[in-house]
Amino acid sequence: MYKQLFIILITLFSTEIFAKTYTDCTFKNTHYTDICEEVRKAGVSYEYANKFLLSYFKTQKYDEVSWKYLQPRHITTHSKNEKKANNTLIKFLPQTLEHLKKYKEVYDYTEKKYGVNREIIAAILLKETKLGKIKPTHDAFIVFNTIVVRTQAKTPREKWLLRMGKSNMASIIKHCYEKGVEPEDCNLPSSYAGAVGIPQFMPSSFVYAKGYEKKFADLTKMEDAIVSASYYLHEKADFTQLIDWDKVGNMQEIEEAWYTYAFANEDASFVYKASKNAQKKFDCFSCEKPELDYLREYVKKVMRYNNSSNYAVGVLRLAYDAHKALE
Repeated sequence: MYKQLFIILITLFSTEIFAKTYTDCTFKNTHYTDICEEVRKAGVSYEYANKFLLSYFKTQKYDEVSWKYLQPRHITTHSKNEKKANNTLIKFLPQTLEHLKKYKEVYDYTEKKYGVNREIIAAILLKETKLGKIKPTHDAFIVFNTIVVRTQAKTPREKWLLRMGKSNMASIIKHCYEKGVEPEDCNLPSSYAGAVGIPQFMPSSFVYAKGYEKKFADLTKMEDAIVSASYYLHEKADFTQLIDWDKVGNMQEIEEAWYTYAFANEDASFVYKASKNAQKKFDCFSCEKPELDYLREYVKKVMRYNNSSNYAVGVLRLAYDAHKALE
């Protein structure tokens, strides 16, 4: 009873607020001002932007679980567990093969159009959501709003986190406005990190979402997830030519050697000697090894999907196993 009364009061309060005419992007929270101004440039109305950013159900609710797992100590734990996760996923090879057979027509289409191996996309979807079996339990907008409100932006990582949160909040507002969805009905189920759908796209990557034989993509549909992940790698990673698995080498042996190397070197990277800004040096596993030159370029491409050596090597190992099984 009290909950129903609360909802009624909030609704009446919201109705009173939203009856106003909004002609600017003035908010007490200057980050909301930045977000509002960004979506306005994309054609979103002042009224819609204000309605979204003043919604109790969108900006006054916080995701405590998400905030907890985004802290550095939990990120480090996640990275250490990635090897275990890769090894666990190997047992899903039979399901992966069934998946590839079931969606053969879609994969035929994407390989021809985008030049990305079907086994790679299947491996990515397996790692992200176990081919759609894992169902998200968070709301993407609330995840990013929590980040924006809570982050102090004192360290480089916190500054990046704030920029990322604001960018994704703006992307969600633009997405829902274009779809004609009211703010409080714009619910995008996500992971604790705000990633959406079977391929786990961040909202800022919705521009890469492509539908299969239809105009708009639904990332909760497997066909659209396959096409979208393929298009993402094609466009963002310049993945245009299918891997020749005979040139890769034995991925099982390479993966195991990489894990041994990564365990012995805290700042190990499979492909890079330094960060993009050259401020951090890495122990490069594949550098100065001509036999890994071909593989290195494809690891870089997969890392555009997820910037983790363990992730990329794990994807390629799973894809390699699927390719060999298909043969």
